[in-house]
Amino acid sequence: MNGKHNHGASATSAGGRQLMIALVIVLAIMVVEIAGGVLSGSLALVGDAVHMFVDALALGLSLFALTLAGRPATPTKTYGYHRVEIMAALANGTTLVLVSLYIFYEAYQRFFDPPTVHTPLMISVAVVGLIANLVGIQLLRGVSRDNLNVRAAFWHVVGDAASSLGVIAAGILMWVTGWYIADPIMAVLIGCVILWGASRLVIESVDILLEAVPKHIAVEDIVTVIRQVPGVEDVHDIHVWTVTSGLHALSAHVVIEDQTVSQSGEIVRTITDDLAERFDIRHSTLQLECTNCPTGLVCEVNQRNEEA
Repeated sequence: MNGKHNHGASATSAGGRQLMIALVIVLAIMVVEIAGGVLSGSLALVGDAVHMFVDALALGLSLFALTLAGRPATPTKTYGYHRVEIMAALANGTTLVLVSLYIFYEAYQRFFDPPTVHTPLMISVAVVGLIANLVGIQLLRGVSRDNLNVRAAFWHVVGDAASSLGVIAAGILMWVTGWYIADPIMAVLIGCVILWGASRLVIESVDILLEAVPKHIAVEDIVTVIRQVPGVEDVHDIHVWTVTSGLHALSAHVVIEDQTVSQSGEIVRTITDDLAERFDIRHSTLQLECTNCPTGLVCEVNQRNEEA
């Protein structure tokens, strides 16, 4: 599994660097927005700063989880600490859901008592926040495709960008028209964007923790591919799951005609190569069962594929 581990370690290192930079950016803008919100009297900016504080905590959690996930396996944790990333993603997704609900609550309150704010300062600070968030999105975009934990952090930053954009739009509208109810209306839209991304994260994290079959894999297709391997009679007790983002595993019982060393070895190599090439399953455990053994008993061989 050396190639796989090297690739994973490289991705983890890159993701950690990007998360660290994004965390510094979020903390800096949070301080700016708190000051801007107090000076302008904008509750929207203060609320956005609080949102960014929650996101800073989430980014810190993601960075910690990413670092911990890079630790090697131990005799008591044979898969290592990969699942820490998924737990962090679930925690982040849940936090995002709560943040969006809080935004809805605050928006409801402001419908009845829209605040009066110093809109020019509010807009200026929000523009700075938006630019910083766009930089953070660009930093995390590539790494987030292959790592659920980083994707959770990515969606936090996207939520920040949407929030900043909403503050700018509401500020301009209030500045031009004096229609201060635009603030809670925009807050609801921001909350919807955050809730959409958060719900996807929570669902995907729960699926992994429940060891559901990865979305890009159909068990029926795997069964068909294995049965087409010469020497294979049947396959049963098949299980497919995701250990962490990008690391899929499989275990199965494969019934073969002959269990000589050369025959069984060739069958295992063919199956594991097919699983890696067609389904991106690079960690497999195959239990071979022979129906024509001379003793009349079922013979079993365990084979684990750990190649890149």
